[in-house]
Amino acid sequence: MRARGYFGIGVEGISKPMNFGNLSRSAFGFGASFVFTVSPGKYIGKPPSDTTRSQDHMPWYTFDTVADMRLPDDCRLVGIELVDDAIDLPSFRHPLKAAYILGPEGGSLSPDMMELCEFIVKIPTHFCVNVATAGAIIMYDRVQSLGRFAERPVRAGGPVEPMADHNDGKPTYAGGKRIEGTKLRNRKI
Repeated sequence: MRARGYFGIGVEGISKPMNFGNLSRSAFGFGASFVFTVSPGKYIGKPPSDTTRSQDHMPWYTFDTVADMRLPDDCRLVGIELVDDAIDLPSFRHPLKAAYILGPEGGSLSPDMMELCEFIVKIPTHFCVNVATAGAIIMYDRVQSLGRFAERPVRAGGPVEPMADHNDGKPTYAGGKRIEGTKLRNRKI
């Protein structure tokens, strides 16, 4: 089930089109709103590894420099980088509106890019993983934490009870009368 909010994912300085193709294919699968590159090392084109042709289904943006990068209003930039003072991914609460940026193959996010990031998050591994793999891990964690799924059981295996019905919250009162959540949306108060 699709999570609330939106997200985009991009890479700074990527030089291997196949890696970007894998990342964009995964982004499309996880429901990303857009993908982007910043200062790509070479022309990305339409990588053959993007077997879903994600460029036909969501926007792809290319920014020549960090200064050229533009994100939607209120979109929070989250850097993914393996540095000591970064937030461990399992402890990170994803913003509702976010753009995730990963560094290039065999490199790191530039100091200028890290300065723009509101958060720096790290995947708790012993070494850097492939950029497309790192992106997929980040997107999975976002979907898992912001999506609506049945609770995990205490024991190994899948859920034993179905997911609870969605609840709009407690009843709202207007003028001393109870108004159900769906009726409130249609009533002027």
